[in-house]
Amino acid sequence: MVWSDFLDNLKNCAIIVAAGKGKRMGGDISKQYLEIGGVPILTRTLWNFQNCDIIDDMVLVTGKDDIEFCKKEIIEKYNVKKVKAIIEGGAERQNSVYNGLCALDSDTDIVLIHDGVRPFLKGEYIEKIIYETQKYESCVLGVKVKDTIKVCDENGIVSETPERNGLWIAQTPQSFKYDLIMEAHKKAIEDNFLGTDDSMLVERIGKKVKMTEGDYDNIKITTVEDLYFGDAIIKKVAK
Repeated sequence: MVWSDFLDNLKNCAIIVAAGKGKRMGGDISKQYLEIGGVPILTRTLWNFQNCDIIDDMVLVTGKDDIEFCKKEIIEKYNVKKVKAIIEGGAERQNSVYNGLCALDSDTDIVLIHDGVRPFLKGEYIEKIIYETQKYESCVLGVKVKDTIKVCDENGIVSETPERNGLWIAQTPQSFKYDLIMEAHKKAIEDNFLGTDDSMLVERIGKKVKMTEGDYDNIKITTVEDLYFGDAIIKKVAK
């Protein structure tokens, strides 16, 4: 199915969150600026949305000291034209996302929130999750768990082995009707609540979230080992 055939009349925007320092990676360069295949990770992430016809605008959220660098070395150097603003992030990722939401036009229909260090998102999944968000209002891209999961207590003793058929690994983008995710974030601010992801904020105001199946290549570059996986994905795609 060509999802875009059904989405022509929507204004779809993306918030790319790249304000972290990537402490687990080590080194002096933030992980989003490291290169895979000769191109910065963040650039590859932006390209995925740039090349999707049904994405209208992007907002890039980064550290205050990185704004000018991103403008020159990520946006202008690599000709990324859909970024309408580069803004400063907050103390936590949730604060950064809210800053990004506030920078979008109020007539935005659907907003996708994506990690700046997930550079292998395929365009077909951007279209798919927007299509499903039009129906369900709130969707999370993810994949089914392959391994058996153990729930343990503080001493490492197994207390439960959940049935893995109902377990998913949540990825990004997470996609929402704009008014809904704004409502959820404002409620979290009002309650001084900090969630682990954006969909959790929607869940806590009583709304259902639809899981949209993606693929296992949509990895988050977090450790040095992930860089090797990233190189392997690039080589696989190039074949």
